Amino acid sequence: MSVYSVDKLMAQTRKLAADYRRATGQPLPLTAEIANHDAARLLGLEMIQPPPGGYDAVGRGGEREGLRYQIKGRAIFDESKGGQRIGQLKLEQDWDAVLLVLLDEDYQPFAIHEADRQELEEALADSPRNKRGAMSVARFRIISRLVWEREHGPVEDELWDNTQA
Repeated sequence: MSVYSVDKLMAQTRKLAADYRRATGQPLPLTAEIANHDAARLLGLEMIQPPPGGYDAVGRGGEREGLRYQIKGRAIFDESKGGQRIGQLKLEQDWDAVLLVLLDEDYQPFAIHEADRQELEEALADSPRNKRGAMSVARFRIISRLVWEREHGPVEDELWDNTQA
């Protein structure tokens, strides 16, 4: 058994990653692990270890019960810069939905967006360039729904205008 809790280690990891980026201008490749941890903790998901391929976590309870999620993370250091992309979606694998965890410059989550498989496949079919499962953060935010935000926590089925993303 470890002397440290996972939450404490994640807090130290966030600080280290933020300090490293400020000192060197380069990010450490930790965004995916932090995003996985935050999605599981904030949305009540169970991480699958080792991942079977295609999905990272399974919903445990409520509307997410049994749903298989790919989790993508993106640290947004400067919101004025566009063109940021999420990791490639594994379209050939089995999964139900994708969560995009957005992190600030301190690697703290500020929003989580969710899109189901059908919505994503339709959006990717619109452009031959997107056939490989690549998508911009802006496009994902437009087609997804906000499910968690820093200021209010979980966002329940209320109307939310995601066209201002």
